[in-house]
Amino acid sequence: MYDLKFRLINKSDLKFLFNHLKERDPRENISHKKMPTYDEHVKFVLSKPYSKWYIIFEKNKKIGSVYLTKADEIGLHLKKEYFRESMLKEILECLMKNEQNKRFVFNVSPRNKKFMKFLQKNGYVISQQTVVKYFE
Repeated sequence: MYDLKFRLINKSDLKFLFNHLKERDPRENISHKKMPTYDEHVKFVLSKPYSKWYIIFEKNKKIGSVYLTKADEIGLHLKKEYFRESMLKEILECLMKNEQNKRFVFNVSPRNKKFMKFLQKNGYVISQQTVVKYFE
């Protein structure tokens, strides 16, 4: 349906990833409370925090990113104009086909209701809730 491609991130993607992070709705964030500086972001990306981190392309245009942690947790972020159920479904199908894992886990902010509804509609089950308190 879509012309999707995945490419492992590289240094040329740093600016795209940072701008993409800035565009995200703060309700989606679970890894940070405050927006990092560009230098902090670069340091984080170059530390290779995930087992795999891909840029998602649709018709050769960067539309988002997806990563897999070492515990097979998925972080998926699309530019707002591409956030459609059909697009999400196809991205996840491609990812699961590529990775051939038996199980994937999403850590989703409870405030990200739209994505939670999509996951539940597509057979994902809420198995736990994590509680966090940030200290300044």
